[in-house]
Amino acid sequence: MHENIDRVLMVILAVMAAGVVLWRLNRWLTSPQTAVFTTVPIQKQIEDHPALELLVQEGYEVIGGKVKINLSFQIGAQEVYSRLFVDYVASDEEGHLYLVKLSRERMAMDWSGASVRDRLMPVLLMYPDCAGLLYVDDQQGMVRKVTMEWTDEMWSKNHY
Repeated sequence: MHENIDRVLMVILAVMAAGVVLWRLNRWLTSPQTAVFTTVPIQKQIEDHPALELLVQEGYEVIGGKVKINLSFQIGAQEVYSRLFVDYVASDEEGHLYLVKLSRERMAMDWSGASVRDRLMPVLLMYPDCAGLLYVDDQQGMVRKVTMEWTDEMWSKNHY
């Protein structure tokens, strides 16, 4: 009698295990593809710019040129297109990769949290393996390193 119960339990466990495996396989196959890139594209062609000297002075080595990231958005039945640009890719002495954005005279950077979020976060989110972003202002002769971290910190009512 115990042998029959053991067999029934084994069959039930096997059916349950197969169900879980099939459910996970179906979920994996039907899940959307991630929009995060796993590696930073390195363009071999590096255009000369005064910012390159600033980066070298700060201890960075420029290892890649301009990267163009094509984007498409579906808005109802309409599809619209845009691009994000990274001016250079650099590495530090430890080999960490940084995306480099150059300042633009017509698009002055406001260093508030909202401005940094709106202007720089999209690129940082697309390449999470990067150590951060270097913002180079060659007019002021300054390189700013921008890194981003997720926080669960509660904000006081004075911070929005």
